[in-house]
Amino acid sequence: MSYVDGFVAAVPNDKKQAFIEHARIAGEIFKRHGALKTVENWGDEVPPGEVTSFPMAVQCGEDETVAFSWVIWPSKEARETGWAKIMEDPEMAPDVNPMPFDGKRMIFGGFETILET
Repeated sequence: MSYVDGFVAAVPNDKKQAFIEHARIAGEIFKRHGALKTVENWGDEVPPGEVTSFPMAVQCGEDETVAFSWVIWPSKEARETGWAKIMEDPEMAPDVNPMPFDGKRMIFGGFETILET
């Protein structure tokens, strides 16, 4: 089954278009290095929580929106090989394709697919 990388970030509202462009470029690079698909989502109904929530997890400010993204890989092995290449790809360098958000507040992880319907 496939393997998925998931990401949640707080993106400044005035940088939405820059985020889209950053994600478009990154998506092309990820696919070039083996990803099957990348998906980017802009928060629409992302309520704050009392104990935990997406906004709390990324310390989302009043002038920011939660972005939720994922990358689908054919396997964990393909993901590991792909990430090694992505980290060396000059097009992913921060001065070439800078992240338009605070990467220190981004949360991410790799997930084994256990069910597809």
